[in-house]
Amino acid sequence: MTPMPAGQVLDNYFLEARARLLDLAAILDRIDRGGGAADDPRRAKLAAGLDALLSVAGERAEKVQEIFSLPYDEGWQRPKPR
Repeated sequence: MTPMPAGQVLDNYFLEARARLLDLAAILDRIDRGGGAADDPRRAKLAAGLDALLSVAGERAEKVQEIFSLPYDEGWQRPKPR
């Protein structure tokens, strides 16, 4: 499968990306105004996700998914049907 040219991706998704960034900025502003979240691990995950967006070219989605996922557990037992 051939990747879509960057210009076409921007044509198709720019407004959606802009809206999502504005939404995220508003959420982060609310967190900051609420205070007391500096030690919250969820806040740390959001910060790590933002860092990944800015630094891991070509692997951003994978890195962000890893940040918000539980580590692999070899001993995990599949739930049994009721």
